[in-house]
Amino acid sequence: MKINCKEFRVRERDKVDLGTWPTRVDPVYKSKEQYQKVLEHHVAQLSLQQQLLYASNRYALLLIFQAMDAAGKDGAIRHVMSGVNPQGCQVFSFKHPSPAELQHDFLWRTTRDLPERGRIGIFNRSYYEEVLIARVHPEILLGEGIPGIARDHVAIWRDRYRSIVDLEKHLHANGTRIVKFFLHLSEEEQRKRFLARIDAPDKNWKISAADIEERKFWKRYMKAYEQCLDATSTAEAPWYVVPADDKENTRLIVSQIVVDTLEALKMTYPRSGAERRRELQAIRRRLVR
Repeated sequence: MKINCKEFRVRERDKVDLGTWPTRVDPVYKSKEQYQKVLEHHVAQLSLQQQLLYASNRYALLLIFQAMDAAGKDGAIRHVMSGVNPQGCQVFSFKHPSPAELQHDFLWRTTRDLPERGRIGIFNRSYYEEVLIARVHPEILLGEGIPGIARDHVAIWRDRYRSIVDLEKHLHANGTRIVKFFLHLSEEEQRKRFLARIDAPDKNWKISAADIEERKFWKRYMKAYEQCLDATSTAEAPWYVVPADDKENTRLIVSQIVVDTLEALKMTYPRSGAERRRELQAIRRRLVR
């Protein structure tokens, strides 16, 4: 079954209402066996495209994952990227900023970890935390030492959106292709997954009282995500709102989007010119003596 990735893309200047975006859609697989087969096919395609990405050395790919807790970011990254050469892929998870990071602008700590040409970089959470959790909990801003922060919060978010869009346009112009995923989980499904983590001893470490406390702010988070998606989904760096109540469906949709993004680059292996062919023949003669 072909996945139409455009159905999940946030078009530029769209007004996002997450209440109208589904957290569950009809499965793109008919059985667990078919799911595994399709995922393996996507992983194989991704592996081939990653080799081309590295060999052509023209582009970098940055994948950004944002979501509420228990939406399946880690699982999606692990399953989708399972066939990628570890030497060509780097995953970074961004937690609460350190004291040293708070002494810099909000983009500094993530900019250090951007992928180089030929590589895939994955941000499990990202600089978008600074317009999401910091918006839901504005007290976080007080620790960032921003001039005038107490006077005009509206300007802070506007300026941060502009900084993000400008950064992503700059990266795009210099060869980095950016794809951003919001894994859209329902509040009820999160509740079920939290209960499952409590019931499974090997998953107890995945849940804390703080996770439950954050559920009180669900509506605020959805509003923050809506405003973020509105302001920062662009042609150069689109957002995809991926239904996340079905983990298998989520992984297939994400993997199809990544494969489509890489295939659209129409990469080829470097061609050997006449001088390079002569060099190779000289090497051959030395090897067959």
